[in-house]
Amino acid sequence: MRNHLTIDGINIGPNEPPYIIAEISANHNGSIDRAIELIRKAKAAGAHAIKLQTYTADTMTIDSEAPDFILPEGNTWAGQKLYDLYTDAAMPWEWHDALFEEAKKLGITAFSTPYEETAVTFLEEFDVPVYKIASFEMNDLPLIRRIAETGRPVIMSTGIASLEEIDEAVATLEDNGCKELVLLHCVSGYPSMPSEANLATIPALAQRYGCAVGLSDHTLGIGVSVASISMGACMIEKHFTLRRADGGPDSSFSLEPEELAALVSNCAVAFEAQGAPNFKTTDSEQYTMNYGRSLYVVNDIQCGDTLTPENIRSIRPGFGLAPKYYDEVIGKTATRDLKRGEPLRLEDLS
Repeated sequence: MRNHLTIDGINIGPNEPPYIIAEISANHNGSIDRAIELIRKAKAAGAHAIKLQTYTADTMTIDSEAPDFILPEGNTWAGQKLYDLYTDAAMPWEWHDALFEEAKKLGITAFSTPYEETAVTFLEEFDVPVYKIASFEMNDLPLIRRIAETGRPVIMSTGIASLEEIDEAVATLEDNGCKELVLLHCVSGYPSMPSEANLATIPALAQRYGCAVGLSDHTLGIGVSVASISMGACMIEKHFTLRRADGGPDSSFSLEPEELAALVSNCAVAFEAQGAPNFKTTDSEQYTMNYGRSLYVVNDIQCGDTLTPENIRSIRPGFGLAPKYYDEVIGKTATRDLKRGEPLRLEDLS
């Protein structure tokens, strides 16, 4: 598996600038106009791509009152039926044409997560540049096989998957024609806590699978995402909304436009700051390097006088002898008159 891929002409992988995806998910709140505005705001914030989700409540689950189909306490959607949640959250399929067209007009990449095979067939009509596989579908190997057979690049979140399930999913992709893969380290809590992020997983995934690795981040804010860049993340996915106050199934853990713009700029800074191991003076240090400490005359010294702690000190700036010579010069005699404020030099000593 190659550790670099290209989406709409943008190179993604190690040593490439971070690729930022704005996940619209359910934040359309049932309005195509709002969905279009989300695409426009994502573009204005500097995101490289927007991501949709392609499913219906009936392809995701069944309408049942049984306990298995009711979301438990302790999560964002506690007490809701799965069917009702997906009914509210689903992006109508008839919107896709307008949304992909808007993204194309604005020059921002658009793609989607298909949750079952008919959604893949539907999305193929739009010639999508890449597919996303959600972590909850990582054990659906027939779906993964169908996606791999399209020959398109794949982004796959690890989320709730075990290491064995990741192994199986990656092998299924490779065996069925996928040559370009990004794995997204992911904690599938909505929201999740920074203490759960375990960003050290990112280089571990890269080493194990030899592919590009990023982060699908469900923590609040942008701190974890920015930190992931220094761990080797080359792609960041965050949920995106116009305003959290507008509500919606995913609004509480989504970024607003100003925050998305901050994510884009801060990830770029984090990437630029990585650099390489360096112990040489940088350009910006050329001026300040002369303002470390050195040995200076702090009281007038006559020719022939002895240098003592009272007339020689280590002070700033750094134009005199290095302080490491202090013990050597104390007790020596001056070969000429030395004025207060002169840097000390070897030629001034006996």
